[in-house]
Amino acid sequence: MDQTPFTRPVSTASAAGGDRISQAPTVFADGYSEGVPAAAEPAPGLDDLRPPTALANRASAAFGEGSPSNLSVADSPQPFANLPYRNSLAPTAAGSAQHLGDSDKEAAAAGSDAPLGASPSPDLGQQSDEHGAPKNSRKKLFFILGGVAALAIIAVAVAVPVALTHTKKSSSASSSASSSSGSGNDNNGSGQNGGPTSSGPTSSAVTGSDGSTITTENGTTFTYVNKFGGSWYDDPNDPFNNNAQAQSWTPPLSQAWDFQNDPMRGVNIGGWLVPEPFIVPALFEPYVNATPAAHDEWTLSQAMAADTANGGLDQLEKHYDTFITEEDFAQIAAAGLNWIRLPIPFWAIEKYSDEPFLEGVAWKYALKAFKWARKYGLRINLDLHTIPGSQNGYNHSGKGGQINFLYGPMGLANAQRTIDYIRVITEFISQPEYTSVIPMFSIINEPVVTSIGKDQLTSFYLQAHDTIRNITGTGTGNGPFISVHDSFQGLAAWQDLLPGHDRMALDVHPYLIFSSVDRSPLAEQITKPCDSWASDMNTSWTNFGVSIAGEFSLAINDCGLWVNGVGAGTRWEGTFGDGDGVQGDCTPWNDYASWTQDTKDNFKAFALHNFDSLGHWFFWTWKIGASSLTGKIESPMWSYQLGLQEGWMPDDPTQATGVCGNTSPAQPLTAEMIGGAGAGDISATVRAADPWPPAQIQPGMNANNVPVYTPTGAIPTLAMPTPTSGTADGWYDAADTRPIYTPIAGCTYPDAWGSADATNPGPCGGTTNAGTTDNTDTLARRIRRVRNVIPQPRRTPAP
Repeated sequence: MDQTPFTRPVSTASAAGGDRISQAPTVFADGYSEGVPAAAEPAPGLDDLRPPTALANRASAAFGEGSPSNLSVADSPQPFANLPYRNSLAPTAAGSAQHLGDSDKEAAAAGSDAPLGASPSPDLGQQSDEHGAPKNSRKKLFFILGGVAALAIIAVAVAVPVALTHTKKSSSASSSASSSSGSGNDNNGSGQNGGPTSSGPTSSAVTGSDGSTITTENGTTFTYVNKFGGSWYDDPNDPFNNNAQAQSWTPPLSQAWDFQNDPMRGVNIGGWLVPEPFIVPALFEPYVNATPAAHDEWTLSQAMAADTANGGLDQLEKHYDTFITEEDFAQIAAAGLNWIRLPIPFWAIEKYSDEPFLEGVAWKYALKAFKWARKYGLRINLDLHTIPGSQNGYNHSGKGGQINFLYGPMGLANAQRTIDYIRVITEFISQPEYTSVIPMFSIINEPVVTSIGKDQLTSFYLQAHDTIRNITGTGTGNGPFISVHDSFQGLAAWQDLLPGHDRMALDVHPYLIFSSVDRSPLAEQITKPCDSWASDMNTSWTNFGVSIAGEFSLAINDCGLWVNGVGAGTRWEGTFGDGDGVQGDCTPWNDYASWTQDTKDNFKAFALHNFDSLGHWFFWTWKIGASSLTGKIESPMWSYQLGLQEGWMPDDPTQATGVCGNTSPAQPLTAEMIGGAGAGDISATVRAADPWPPAQIQPGMNANNVPVYTPTGAIPTLAMPTPTSGTADGWYDAADTRPIYTPIAGCTYPDAWGSADATNPGPCGGTTNAGTTDNTDTLARRIRRVRNVIPQPRRTPAP
């Protein structure tokens, strides 16, 4: 069995023997195998809630038994007889229509139902532009440095960009001051350590609305089109200004997001910083016959690295630089959307030496995303999409096949590493410069609880919650909402998650296509979201609090190039797994150019029913890239942008308001759910029931007898954009000084990504207590923090 020694400098100890577990491989259509944990058999009724194989690219519908994935219209004359019918979310309170779209305002005026909670919580209210006092001591230093900087500006007559401090700057949105920097440099993370700097001129205007001209960092221009009253704002001298507004009904970034009354209408930017085969097939197609064949980012990275003639691994940066650009963000706001869910990989922070990923470069482009979102008034739900060891074995987790997060001999060590990456990201996004742009943090994408175990995952959620809140503090305005995925168990399974938590949100990914096949025509499936999902969303909103649909699509079958994985086939054509036989031909579903107007109209109606039933949602995904072999987009049901261009996606998402009806509205959020009184008060009883680390690591290993890491590593602080000024340094809480977990020197660990049947060597150096070194440990907090700032990598020149 492979034993992979790590090479990072760490402390010393000795190895010990341990348990052995097994894992059986599953062979897929493209010829490679993925291990499915022997303990990962789905619970009764769960077959329809998760993909039958680990390779399935997206998870299935997740509302539990009775979800549409369990239903077949063709099999039942009354397919939704046991489900609530035509339920949307709760009505919006009178007097809150200032942030509503035209359709919303009309509904509110008429007293009809709209898709959100009833009355605003007195504890949420309208926040001022003042941030609460930060936990670090940078404010005094800022005033000193600010005065010195002001004198320096006068003395040398050089315009210097002025960064905001802990108090947001409230410049007038009508200001049209010209940029005085003269350099035209874009303050979004490029330029450091040989990285790119913007050479093109910036627009003399710092703000604009519909019809204004945007000049990008490379000097290209486009016309800003926004028919919904949106405005952009971008002043090089005021880089953290929050005056931009996505639409008239969406609060500008200078105002706090009101989770009670403001609908989250969002889109994922999938496939950009975490490439997936079906989203960017052209990236994978040159390497599907390589050795190993590219079917996830691990094997893609290996294949690219070997292809030095075509740029090696730097090809990934070319993808980052071209697949999504500033204009995409402007288009998202123009589409009436106000949020973005941004998947990022953990190797945007760092990687270990035996991991093939491109280290650090994705962070440079995440900084661009933050800048562009700020410029166009969009908010970000930052999604940590990949986890060390893989949390689900899917191809978008970094490496398909095995689950090694809280599962197998390296499960706890990988979880320790994950907590640290959550911590590093939290430190960055909790800086006052970013809290308005990134109000939500999704800490782990689609963990498979049937392998990991619910008790184990709950313990991890509690540890992550405490790690974040020890940095940010508790209560409204202190750090982001923490979004956790329902792990394909349905929202109802998590209604009692960590009572007393501070601002947690439940995330569900309701897909229709990854289990049974519904052969009924599209026209007969239009109301399926309302019939099946709205009641569950309302119930979760009432009982748990903020509940979102972090992913969904318009796909009514699994047609599309590599939707199930490279070479995996489709259920629709009977070529995926055992299959249910041939259901039809995918050609007409993939060939959107042949779709009739009726088909487009039906898809548009289907989209509106999705929007209204889910209430707060993020479509998966904004863009699908064309195949390099056909020159066409081969998975059209998954592209919001293409749907807008071709006329099957609503050009105004507020038109969805009320299409489901609303017979069982959600109740208003309580103050505790949104950071008011009681938030953050998790009882000792709850904590005792969910200790960290959990008592067992599946399958059946004592957590005190598995390999662990030690907290002696240098902290990889995330870099701020350059050029920048002020005291922001990527780390919010100066009291958070614990070194990060790292392998113990002299220890030989099982492969952290490998087969779970590896022999468990036990903890290196004997029994361990992995829970004594989290960031609540006062002794660890007294250790001087060693900061290892991630450099901005050099940009790969265009060919």
